[in-house]
Amino acid sequence: MSMIVHEPFPELMSLRQAMDRLLEGSVVRPAHLLPALSEKLIPSVDIYQDQDKLTVEATLPGLKSEDVSIDIQNGVLTIKGETKSGEEVKEEDYLYQERRYGSFCRSFNLPSGLQSDKADAAMEDGILTLNIPKAEEAKPRTIKIKPKEKK
Repeated sequence: MSMIVHEPFPELMSLRQAMDRLLEGSVVRPAHLLPALSEKLIPSVDIYQDQDKLTVEATLPGLKSEDVSIDIQNGVLTIKGETKSGEEVKEEDYLYQERRYGSFCRSFNLPSGLQSDKADAAMEDGILTLNIPKAEEAKPRTIKIKPKEKK
Protein backbone atom coordinates (compact mmCIF):
# COMPACT_ATOMS: atom_id res chain seq x y z
CA MET A 1 0.00 0.00 0.00
CA SER A 2 1.48 3.32 -1.00
CA MET A 3 1.06 6.42 1.08
CA ILE A 4 0.63 9.94 -0.25
CA VAL A 5 2.44 12.58 1.74
CA HIS A 6 1.28 16.16 1.42
CA GLU A 7 3.69 18.93 2.32
CA PRO A 8 1.69 22.12 2.84
CA PHE A 9 4.75 24.39 2.64
CA PRO A 10 7.27 22.77 0.25
CA GLU A 11 9.22 26.01 -0.06
CA LEU A 12 10.18 25.88 3.61
CA MET A 13 13.26 23.81 4.22
CA SER A 14 13.70 21.51 7.17
CA LEU A 15 16.14 22.32 9.94
CA ARG A 16 18.37 19.49 8.70
CA GLN A 17 18.40 20.90 5.15
CA ALA A 18 19.21 24.35 6.53
CA MET A 19 22.11 22.96 8.58
CA ASP A 20 23.40 20.98 5.58
CA ARG A 21 23.44 24.13 3.46
CA LEU A 22 25.14 26.07 6.25
CA LEU A 23 27.88 23.47 6.62
CA GLU A 24 28.47 22.94 2.89
CA GLY A 25 30.92 25.83 2.73
CA SER A 26 32.87 24.87 5.84
CA VAL A 27 33.24 21.10 5.49
CA VAL A 28 35.75 19.70 3.02
CA ARG A 29 33.91 17.38 0.62
CA PRO A 30 35.06 15.92 -2.68
CA ALA A 31 33.87 18.10 -5.55
CA HIS A 32 32.24 15.16 -7.38
CA LEU A 33 29.92 14.65 -4.39
CA LEU A 34 28.87 18.28 -4.27
CA PRO A 35 28.00 19.57 -7.75
CA ALA A 36 27.91 23.24 -6.73
CA LEU A 37 31.57 23.04 -5.70
CA SER A 38 32.67 21.29 -8.88
CA GLU A 39 31.69 24.39 -10.86
CA LYS A 40 34.16 26.48 -8.86
CA LEU A 41 37.92 26.23 -9.05
CA ILE A 42 38.67 24.35 -5.88
CA PRO A 43 41.84 22.25 -5.97
CA SER A 44 41.82 18.93 -4.14
CA VAL A 45 44.17 18.91 -1.15
CA ASP A 46 45.66 16.20 1.08
CA ILE A 47 47.25 17.21 4.41
CA TYR A 48 49.14 14.66 6.48
CA GLN A 49 51.99 14.54 8.96
CA ASP A 50 54.75 12.32 10.22
CA GLN A 51 57.10 12.75 13.18
CA ASP A 52 59.21 15.42 11.45
CA LYS A 53 56.91 17.45 9.19
CA LEU A 54 53.47 18.35 7.96
CA THR A 55 52.91 17.83 4.23
CA VAL A 56 50.32 19.51 2.03
CA GLU A 57 49.70 18.16 -1.47
CA ALA A 58 47.41 20.09 -3.81
CA THR A 59 46.28 18.97 -7.25
CA LEU A 60 46.75 21.91 -9.63
CA PRO A 61 46.56 20.52 -13.18
CA GLY A 62 47.82 22.77 -15.93
CA LEU A 63 49.36 25.32 -13.56
CA LYS A 64 52.97 26.37 -13.38
CA SER A 65 54.73 27.36 -10.18
CA GLU A 66 54.56 31.04 -11.18
CA ASP A 67 50.73 30.78 -11.30
CA VAL A 68 50.54 29.78 -7.61
CA SER A 69 51.29 31.64 -4.37
CA ILE A 70 51.61 30.19 -0.88
CA ASP A 71 51.29 32.25 2.31
CA ILE A 72 51.49 31.19 5.96
CA GLN A 73 50.41 33.84 8.42
CA ASN A 74 49.13 33.55 12.01
CA GLY A 75 48.81 29.77 11.72
CA VAL A 76 46.79 29.90 8.49
CA LEU A 77 48.04 28.43 5.22
CA THR A 78 46.64 30.09 2.09
CA ILE A 79 47.15 28.72 -1.42
CA LYS A 80 46.11 31.03 -4.27
CA GLY A 81 46.35 30.65 -8.00
CA GLU A 82 44.83 31.33 -11.35
CA THR A 83 43.96 29.05 -14.24
CA LYS A 84 44.07 30.83 -17.57
CA SER A 85 42.41 29.70 -20.76
CA GLY A 86 44.64 28.89 -23.72
CA GLU A 87 43.26 30.53 -26.82
CA GLU A 88 40.26 32.82 -26.98
CA VAL A 89 37.15 30.95 -28.15
CA LYS A 90 33.80 32.67 -28.51
CA GLU A 91 31.05 31.28 -26.31
CA GLU A 92 28.80 30.56 -29.29
CA ASP A 93 31.57 28.40 -30.85
CA TYR A 94 31.58 25.98 -27.91
CA LEU A 95 29.87 22.64 -28.30
CA TYR A 96 30.66 21.59 -24.74
CA GLN A 97 32.67 23.21 -21.94
CA GLU A 98 33.61 21.63 -18.61
CA ARG A 99 36.99 23.16 -17.84
CA ARG A 100 36.86 26.21 -15.61
CA TYR A 101 39.13 29.21 -15.73
CA GLY A 102 39.74 31.87 -13.12
CA SER A 103 41.30 32.31 -9.72
CA PHE A 104 41.05 30.16 -6.61
CA CYS A 105 41.98 30.51 -2.95
CA ARG A 106 42.08 27.81 -0.25
CA SER A 107 42.94 28.42 3.40
CA PHE A 108 43.63 25.94 6.20
CA ASN A 109 44.30 26.33 9.90
CA LEU A 110 47.62 24.70 10.74
CA PRO A 111 48.46 22.97 14.00
CA SER A 112 50.86 24.72 16.35
CA GLY A 113 54.50 23.71 16.62
CA LEU A 114 55.44 24.14 12.96
CA GLN A 115 58.44 26.05 11.62
CA SER A 116 56.74 27.89 8.78
CA ASP A 117 59.86 29.95 8.09
CA LYS A 118 61.62 26.70 7.06
CA ALA A 119 58.85 25.44 4.75
CA ASP A 120 59.70 24.36 1.21
CA ALA A 121 57.49 23.79 -1.80
CA ALA A 122 57.89 22.01 -5.12
CA MET A 123 55.60 21.46 -8.08
CA GLU A 124 55.74 18.50 -10.45
CA ASP A 125 53.16 17.19 -12.93
CA GLY A 126 50.43 19.47 -11.54
CA ILE A 127 50.99 18.40 -7.92
CA LEU A 128 52.11 21.06 -5.44
CA THR A 129 53.94 19.58 -2.44
CA LEU A 130 54.55 21.79 0.58
CA ASN A 131 56.59 20.48 3.52
CA ILE A 132 56.57 22.35 6.83
CA PRO A 133 59.01 20.99 9.45
CA LYS A 134 57.91 20.52 13.04
CA ALA A 135 59.71 22.31 15.84
CA GLU A 136 61.74 20.05 18.12
CA GLU A 137 59.35 20.65 21.03
CA ALA A 138 56.40 19.57 18.87
CA LYS A 139 57.96 16.26 17.83
CA PRO A 140 56.85 13.20 19.78
CA ARG A 141 59.33 11.87 22.34
CA THR A 142 59.73 8.39 23.67
CA ILE A 143 60.47 8.17 27.37
CA LYS A 144 62.15 5.01 28.56
CA ILE A 145 60.97 3.61 31.85
CA LYS A 146 63.75 2.58 34.17
CA PRO A 147 63.27 -0.04 36.82
CA LYS A 148 62.97 1.43 40.27
CA GLU A 149 66.09 1.00 42.38
CA LYS A 150 65.69 -1.08 45.51
CA LYS A 151 66.88 0.37 48.76
